[in-house]
Amino acid sequence: MVEKPLLLILAAGRGSRFGGLKQLEPVGPGGGAILEYTVYDALRAGFGGVVFVVSAEAEERLRAAAAERFGRRTPVAFVRQRLDDLPGGFFLPAGRLKPWGTGHAVLAARELVDRPFAVVNADDFYGAAALESLGRFLAGAADGGTPEYAMVGYRLGETLSGIGAVSRALCRCTEVGRLEAIEEIPAIARSGEGGVYEDAAGHRCLVGGDELVSMNIWGFTPRVFPQLGESFERFVRRSLGSDTEEFYLSNEINRLIARGAAGVQVLGGAGRWCGITNPEDKPRVEGVLARLTEDGVYPRELWT
Repeated sequence: MVEKPLLLILAAGRGSRFGGLKQLEPVGPGGGAILEYTVYDALRAGFGGVVFVVSAEAEERLRAAAAERFGRRTPVAFVRQRLDDLPGGFFLPAGRLKPWGTGHAVLAARELVDRPFAVVNADDFYGAAALESLGRFLAGAADGGTPEYAMVGYRLGETLSGIGAVSRALCRCTEVGRLEAIEEIPAIARSGEGGVYEDAAGHRCLVGGDELVSMNIWGFTPRVFPQLGESFERFVRRSLGSDTEEFYLSNEINRLIARGAAGVQVLGGAGRWCGITNPEDKPRVEGVLARLTEDGVYPRELWT
């Protein structure tokens, strides 16, 4: 029997801009957190288990919440994203306090994930259609030939905050829905219907808002782990002395595409995205989930 895909939730963020553990912040009409809606959608889409990547500080609270709310519905596992989880021969520099980034967070789960899996952020609401698309893709994922992965894309203008700059990964795709390139933009701010940011050379760049962006929702097979492992070792050799440089998942997928080591299908049908970065983002998320509950997409109490 083919095993159902897993849902890998990246929940190790420190929530420095939010000012607390936003992963468990109640936003639904019944008090549910964003990650609960993602788990709910994933289970409806045929996923068969959840793995959380967590920090040591948040692990106890996340374990307790998962056990209480959905632990009886699906297998749940936890793994810590550790600063000292480095390739052999490397040691953690004394000044490093910042996590190594999203690519390293995915790599942290390499011992627990043995089948096709989706990657999502704990503080992003992606919508049921996104998890359905990924579930269908992962159900047919194969291990032969060049690895084939997937990404759900969102319209840039619908993901920008009116409060401040946010990190977004701009995508370039072919007409048949293949990802050609992806560029991580650390800080992009809303400007009219689109956005504005500075490129690596310091030039001011304007984007219209219809561009496709990755919100860190991916579909992979376990073949991505050795690929990320090799890339992370190169990153560490180059950047171990930095206190802040991050190993972004989007950058590494871009490098795999560029050298023909992987293909990425861009899945359509994404619903409405919303998420929490700053405290001021919470009312918008609450409004989106309230309307979806009123429309019957979700019950008020997800797990009763």
